[in-house]
Amino acid sequence: MADDKDVLRDVWFGRIPTCFLLNQDEVTEREAEPYYLLLPRVSYLTLVTDKVKKHFHKVIRTDDAEEMWFEYEGTPLKWHYPIGVLFDLHASNTVLPWSITVHFKNFPERDLLHCPSHSVIEAHFMSSIKEADALKHKSQVVNDMQKKDHKQLWMGLQNDKFDQFWAMNRKLMEYPTEDGGFRFIPFRIYQTLSDRPFIQRQFRPVSPEGHVHTLGDLLKEVYPVALPNEGGPKRFQVVIHGIEPLLETPLQWLSEHLSHPDSFLHICVIPVPSD
Repeated sequence: MADDKDVLRDVWFGRIPTCFLLNQDEVTEREAEPYYLLLPRVSYLTLVTDKVKKHFHKVIRTDDAEEMWFEYEGTPLKWHYPIGVLFDLHASNTVLPWSITVHFKNFPERDLLHCPSHSVIEAHFMSSIKEADALKHKSQVVNDMQKKDHKQLWMGLQNDKFDQFWAMNRKLMEYPTEDGGFRFIPFRIYQTLSDRPFIQRQFRPVSPEGHVHTLGDLLKEVYPVALPNEGGPKRFQVVIHGIEPLLETPLQWLSEHLSHPDSFLHICVIPVPSD
C-alpha cells in the first residue's frame, strides 16, 4: 500500500468538538452542567462517552436511569455508525461545538440498537472488518490472522493507539501489485433524504479493460443523483471524513487512505446548504 502516513494520521486524529446536554425532561437532583468532549471521528459514540454517563449520573436519580442514548435535533444517533459519519450526515453545516442531547429514558427501540457493553461494539466492529475483507481478499487476510491480531485491531481503536492499530491494519490494505487494487471496494453511501440506511454494492477499483475507477465512476454507477447535471447547479456535497474529495480521485487510493478503522469507505451525500 502507498506509504502515505500523514493522510492516515490526519484521518485517525480527526476530532469534533462536542457539547453534551441533558434532555430537559430528565428529572435531576440539581442543574445539569453541559459536558464538553473532543470526539474522535473514527470511533463510536458508545465507546467514548463513559465520562458523559458518569457526569450526568451525578445529577439524575440513578434509580430512574435506563440505557443512555443520544439525539441531535430530534434524530436519534445510531451508535453503530462511526462518529464522523453521524456528524457529516446530520450536522456538517452547523456551528461548532456539535450540540448532542443525552437521554436516559424512553429508548427509541425502532430507531436504535441496544448497546449494553463495549463487547457489543467490538462484535460489530470485527463483523465489519470481516465483511470488508471478504470483499477485498475473499476473507483470506482476516482468516490468516490469529485471535490476538483481531484483539490488537480492537484495542488500537478502543485506546486510540494509531501505531498499534496500523501495525495490524496494514495487512488488510495490501494486495498483489499485478491486481492493481482490491477485489471489490468496501463502501457505504449514506443519504440524509432517504429512509434506506445506506447503499452498498460490489464495485471493482479497476475495470476489466484496466481503467482505474474513480469516486465519480462509483457515484455514476451506484448513485448518479449525487452528481451535478451538465451545466446545472451543484445540488449535493459528497463528503468523506468532513471533506469533499475530487470526483477524479481513484477509488483504490480512497479505500486505502480514507476508510474508517472498520475497513469501509463511508461516503455521505448531503444537500448543498441553502444560504
